[in-house]
Amino acid sequence: MPSLSLNKNQTRVIVVGAGIGGLTTAALLAHRGYSVLTLDQALVPGGCASTFKRQGFTFDVGATQVAGLEPGGIHHRIFSELKIELPAATPCDPACAVFLPGENTPINVWRDPQKWQEERQKQFPGSEPFWQLLATLFKASWEFQGRDPVLPPRNLWDLFQLTKALRPNTLITAPFTFMTVGDALRLYGLGNDQRLRTFLDLQLKLYSQVSAEETALLYAATALSVSQSPQGLYHLQGSMQVLSDRLVESLERDGGKLLMRHTVEKINVENGQANGVVIRNQKTGEVWTEKADHVIANVTVQDLVRLLGEKAPSGYKHRVEKLPPASGAFVVYIGVDKSAIPYDCPPHLQFMYDINGPIGENNSLFVSVSHEGDGRAPTGKATIIASSFVDFTQWWHTENYQELKEKFTQDAISKLSQYFYLKPETIIYVEAATPKTFAHYTGREKGIVGGIGQRIPTFGPFGFANRTPINNLWLVGDSTHPGEGTAGVSYSALTVVRQIQAQN
Repeated sequence: MPSLSLNKNQTRVIVVGAGIGGLTTAALLAHRGYSVLTLDQALVPGGCASTFKRQGFTFDVGATQVAGLEPGGIHHRIFSELKIELPAATPCDPACAVFLPGENTPINVWRDPQKWQEERQKQFPGSEPFWQLLATLFKASWEFQGRDPVLPPRNLWDLFQLTKALRPNTLITAPFTFMTVGDALRLYGLGNDQRLRTFLDLQLKLYSQVSAEETALLYAATALSVSQSPQGLYHLQGSMQVLSDRLVESLERDGGKLLMRHTVEKINVENGQANGVVIRNQKTGEVWTEKADHVIANVTVQDLVRLLGEKAPSGYKHRVEKLPPASGAFVVYIGVDKSAIPYDCPPHLQFMYDINGPIGENNSLFVSVSHEGDGRAPTGKATIIASSFVDFTQWWHTENYQELKEKFTQDAISKLSQYFYLKPETIIYVEAATPKTFAHYTGREKGIVGGIGQRIPTFGPFGFANRTPINNLWLVGDSTHPGEGTAGVSYSALTVVRQIQAQN
């Protein structure tokens, strides 16, 4: 059996998965004096926020922008505690330029609140009362979130943290708990405004995984407002990998251990309590059991049920099986000559097309573009990353996988060519990823991405808790705090760290 140097005099923690949620949990616990071992089956840490290099280009695998770097933001708080520097970053302004079908002028989601108000009043006349409602709900919800409530609560300590975070202004949100964005649009007489609804559908799909009609209003208030100052979205210098690199640096500095290319095959449970994991070394094939006082799973709820096997509580398993189908992603990574990029191109764009084709559930692409000197491309070159949500099942039940992949790739390039100058002489490198690719490299079941759809029954107070029904088994990541990318999973990490400390 390998010696993994878990200190028997300290509380021993095993973290399954080195995505941002797992690494943040591991780094915080190591810094607070726990003996921490983190395991991941991939080649590099970071999960869906990692990167890969091809022919001098650095491509962000999935996540391409970061929230929570501002003073008081979640990354700022965590990096300050860990005493590591925040990565260099530039604010995204606009946060996104959204092109609706048949339109050549974008809707710019400006970082400056006043500019964004003027933009939306120009783009969606008569909709300002709806946006003001979102602003009011966001203010109350954001202040509430900043007081570190535990949602959903699963014991008295959790409930106490939730109660402590409540203030009189939090009650403003209560009447809207069971409303969707669709309900709010109808409330303000905007139910038939198809242009506004299309814009909201596009933006919310990125965060909540579902349409405006289904997205919980309180969740949408945060998702649609977090890109404005004093919050904001950021483009990291170098790549998304710098986040994981700094967390790994902190983890190892504080005595924690990270093993890549090690697959956790099973979470062991005895008498209703998690007490270790079964590990397989991918290089040697060696399999062994490692004991722990706590097991933290930075995995999807579907993968958690799989890792528990017959020990998965029947009610929990049933709830997971009843979830609506999750989304997969198709992503095309393109290295280009900078002449392919229009002048003053925003770092993030979203296109919806009125042309029929195979791309995506809603025929849309979310696009991230590198900028000169940001560390993602050689001088005079640039990267374009375009992603679309897709039905993951078609990728697992086709006999013509390569043909389907090529069809999606060419369709994406064709659509992108309506904005970018993509010709044989400007395209240097092309690679595509499908749900099968994500399943292989991230270990996520069927390659699903983005977490659980933020419908009324699965958001916030009704979502999956960090505290699982099995004692000392914890869940972090986008199944518990989806839709706000690395910021959301970092909130889930901080919650678990606080819960474990309160218990010991």
